[in-house]
Amino acid sequence: MVEKMKLLHITGPKHDIDRVMKQYLKKYEIHFENAMSSLGSITNVRPFMETNIYKDVYQNGEELLKYLDFQDGESLDEMAPKAAQELIQDSYEHTKMIQGRQRELAQKNQELKDFMEELSSFRNLDFEFKKMLDFRFIKFRIGRIPIDDYHKLEKYIQEVAYTLFYECDSDEEYVWGVYFVPYMHAVEIDAMYLSFHFEQLYMPDSFEGTPEEAYQAALKEITSNEEENTRLSEQMHDLLKENRLELLSACQSLKDYCENFDIRKLAACTRTENDGEYYILYGWMSRKDAKAFQKEIAEDEAVHCIEEAMEENLATSPPTKLRNPKILKPFEMFVEMYGLPAYNEMDPTLFVALTYTFMFGIMFGDVGQGLFLVVGGFLLYKVKQMRLAGIIALAGIWSTVFGFLYGSFFGFEELIPALWRRPMDNIMGTLMMAIAFGGILIILAMVLNVINAVRAREYGRLIFGQSGLAGLMCYGFTALCILLFATGNPLPAAVIMAVMLGLPLLAILLKEPLARLVEKKGHLFPEGSKVMFFVEALVELFDVVLSYATNTISFVRVGAFALSHAGMMGVVMTLAGLEKGSPNWIIIILGNILVTGLEGLVVGIQVLRLEYYEMFSRFYKGSGKPFVAFNKKEN
Repeated sequence: MVEKMKLLHITGPKHDIDRVMKQYLKKYEIHFENAMSSLGSITNVRPFMETNIYKDVYQNGEELLKYLDFQDGESLDEMAPKAAQELIQDSYEHTKMIQGRQRELAQKNQELKDFMEELSSFRNLDFEFKKMLDFRFIKFRIGRIPIDDYHKLEKYIQEVAYTLFYECDSDEEYVWGVYFVPYMHAVEIDAMYLSFHFEQLYMPDSFEGTPEEAYQAALKEITSNEEENTRLSEQMHDLLKENRLELLSACQSLKDYCENFDIRKLAACTRTENDGEYYILYGWMSRKDAKAFQKEIAEDEAVHCIEEAMEENLATSPPTKLRNPKILKPFEMFVEMYGLPAYNEMDPTLFVALTYTFMFGIMFGDVGQGLFLVVGGFLLYKVKQMRLAGIIALAGIWSTVFGFLYGSFFGFEELIPALWRRPMDNIMGTLMMAIAFGGILIILAMVLNVINAVRAREYGRLIFGQSGLAGLMCYGFTALCILLFATGNPLPAAVIMAVMLGLPLLAILLKEPLARLVEKKGHLFPEGSKVMFFVEALVELFDVVLSYATNTISFVRVGAFALSHAGMMGVVMTLAGLEKGSPNWIIIILGNILVTGLEGLVVGIQVLRLEYYEMFSRFYKGSGKPFVAFNKKEN
């Protein structure tokens, strides 16, 4: 059902808005409206514009929360915003300082590791590079060369007297080494080595000692940096652990203040000559919450609340908040997919739950497969909170019931007796009963449309609509005549039939001018040619009559899928060789899984189609706006 709402006007001193939000409004679910839009062009009212002073510090607190674990059962104390800001900021700056130093150490270690990787191939060179830099007449280059080019280089070096290559290390792809060359031939020899794809490497200026000594020094520095990083982590952990509860309290308090600050976007502000500035909040609460809220603030002189009567011309329409028993909650998904009911419209959740599961059971009647859907859907709903799984579980109950009525257990038709009938024993009877069942549901949808029209005070729709009283009379009388004919009873007199069918159809034909007359909306006929109006009205009337027939016949699929299910399981049993007396159980199991999954999906979609197109379209608009609670109620 749709929760009954109250529109509240909440006012108080401007500086007191945070206290009111935290002390009172946080306890209730309230849907705020934009106060400036609701107040319109009233003078001396302006938007409540302020910068969120808690936002930056709260974001810093979010960073700290990554290192803080909240244990169940721990109680957090309320903390003033200023104290919370100071505590979070001090802790954040301290941790940022530590983290900055840790980043420096990590960057330094990465540089050292890169240096060690380059140096590792020259560790066998027992000579100091810095001393080689002091050579006056000889230049050297360190680097690597592809191994295939190195073999070619060896032959060439034997014919050249101006260079010497010292091999330091090698693998399957490269040879690392140092070559020496006199200054006067350096340009010529460098070009020669380059032609053999020699790749020169450069060592940092801080290089000290032999490559092995430099390698070990870098390794020692990395170890020292890692130890310092560990000490810094322990220091930060101890700092946060020492103030853990205080920091958690500060973060929680600041979170509340930060979130509540956003309410200013929806508030208005006004100034009085003597009392200063006041805030104005407009919001919807359920009647129960509104009553409790009024009682709680009764003795608080700084908070004033006025309830606006629903009968008044409200500037905004009430939001829709559904309140249904837990067993019906999953079916709210189908309602939301189509559209939430308007505030004064009937909630179709119960209707969907009953009709959807019932039709699903008719179309998918099997005891074993139904119980499988019940158990599987229930477990998924409990573990994953999937609303669709909850719907499947409830639909599976009706599948089980109709399985007993059909005498079907995992496709076996002889294990249990049919308490009612087997669909395949009378195919035409099954299809005709499905159509009759559809006619009953359409009549029920028309009755619901009448109720919704009364609620919305749409008297034209109530009396002259194709799903209103006129449509109900026409369709109901037609169904009665068909029933009398089918059972061999005499039909009503021709005059009665003409009146009972002609008058409703005439009312539907002239529904627009008649509705304007009843609702007193000015001219009876819309602007334009009256001839074109009647032409369009006749076409629409033909479409209405045709829709009565097509919508009813559409329910033949309910019986068709009951037959289809029995037929598919018959195919599975034939493939498994059941008639031979020694069935293949693997085929039976796989066949049941396939039919349950495939046909269950198709039946679920087809039933939803019947709900939306054949029934919802007759009585339900789904034009409501959702109730969006600013704060979820704390239990």
